[in-house]
Amino acid sequence: MVAPALLLVIMITLWPVAQSFYNSLFDYRLNDPSRSERFVKSNVDLERYANDFFYLSRDLEGLAGQAPNQDVADAATKISKDIEAYHEKLLAMDGLSEQYEEVEGRLASFTAISDRELKYAEVDKDFASDYKDFLTSAEKEITTLSQNSEDEAFKTASANVAGAINSSNRAIIESNFIGLGNYSKYLQSERMWKALGNTMFFTVASVGVELVLGLLIALLINRVFMGRGLVRASVLIPWAIPTAVAAMMWAFLYDGQTGIVSHYFEQFGLIRDASVLLSTGTGGMFSVIFADVWKTTPYMALLLLAGLQTISGSLYEAAEVDGANKWQQFWKITLPMLKSAILVALLFRTLDAFRVFDLIFVLTGGGPANSTESISIYAYITLFSQQNFGAGSVLSVIVFACVAIISTLFIKFIGSDLFAGRSSR
Repeated sequence: MVAPALLLVIMITLWPVAQSFYNSLFDYRLNDPSRSERFVKSNVDLERYANDFFYLSRDLEGLAGQAPNQDVADAATKISKDIEAYHEKLLAMDGLSEQYEEVEGRLASFTAISDRELKYAEVDKDFASDYKDFLTSAEKEITTLSQNSEDEAFKTASANVAGAINSSNRAIIESNFIGLGNYSKYLQSERMWKALGNTMFFTVASVGVELVLGLLIALLINRVFMGRGLVRASVLIPWAIPTAVAAMMWAFLYDGQTGIVSHYFEQFGLIRDASVLLSTGTGGMFSVIFADVWKTTPYMALLLLAGLQTISGSLYEAAEVDGANKWQQFWKITLPMLKSAILVALLFRTLDAFRVFDLIFVLTGGGPANSTESISIYAYITLFSQQNFGAGSVLSVIVFACVAIISTLFIKFIGSDLFAGRSSR
C-alpha cells in the first residue's frame, strides 16, 4: 500500500535531487565545449578531432613550403611529424582505429553523428594530458613564428594552422570530475553566503509579520458580522493575483517618479526620498518584504481561520463562566488550540518564502548590488545565465539541504508535543 507513494516520492523529489548532486560533482558548463558533457575519464571528441586533423595535417605541410627560411620550415615539419606520431598512438588504442574510420566515413558523407558512443572515445589519462600539453606548446610556437615573420602570406597560413591546433586541442577532453570541489568553492564564496543571508532575513521577516497580521485577520473574519462573506472573499484577492503580476504592480507603485506608495512614504517621513525603495539595498529589501507580506498574508489568515473553525465555542462559554476575560481566553484557549494550525501555516510559508524567486526576480532582479539576491536567484543565474550546470547544481543542493533542515527543525522543536502521549495501535 505504501509502495506507490514511496515510488512517487523517489521519482518526483529524490531523483531530481540525486541528479543535481551528481551534476555538482563535475565542472559541467554548457558554454565550454570541453566541459559540456560529464566525463569521469579522459575522452576525445572524434567527430571534431577527425575533421580538424584532416585540415591540420594538410595545412602544416603547406606551411613548411611557405616558410621564409629553412629554420622555420624545419620547425613546422617537426611539429607536423610530432602531431602525426601522437595521432598514430591515438589510433593504436584498443578499438579506436575502427571507430575513427567510421567517424571519418560519416564526415566524408556529410552525415551528422548523433550517437554519443560513436562520437566520444575514452583515452588514457596520461596520453590525453601529454597530447594537450604538446598541442598547447605547438600553438604557441606557430604563433611565435608568425609574429617574427614579415611575410603576410606566411602569417595568414600560420594563423590558420594555430587555429586548427587549438581546435584539435579542445577536441581532447580531460575528465571534468572534481568531486566535492564545487562545494568547497561555494562554501567559501562571499556571494553565496550573502545570498543565503538575504534569503534567511527575507524569510524570517516576512513570515513573522505575516503570522501576526494573518492571526489578527483570521480572528476578525472568524467573528459574526454583517457582510462577513464579502470581507472574507475580498481578503483573499491579493493571494489570488499571480506573483509575477503582483511584482510588476508593486514595481510601478515603488517607482521613484510616479509610484504612489513611494510618494506617500516620502510624505509621511518614512523614507528620505521617493527613489530609495528600489535604488538602495535597505529600500530594496524592505520593498520585497512589504510586497510579499501584502501578497501572502491572506494565505496565512486562511490557514489560521481553518484552525479557528475547529475550536468549540463551548470552551469559550466555560471560560466566561469561570470569569476569564478575552485576553485570557486568547492565551489559554485560542493559541494552544491553534498550535497545530500555526505549525502547518508556518512550515508551508517558511518553505515557500525560503525558495522565493519570482517576486524578487521581477521586482528587483536581486539588486541593487545583489542586496536582495536570494539563493534561488543566484542558482538561476549560475545555471541558466552563466550555463554553469555544475556550480548551479551545488546551489540547488544547498537549497534542498536548507529546506530539509528547516522542515526537520519545525517538526522536532515546534511540533514535537503535538504527538506527545500518542502511541501507535
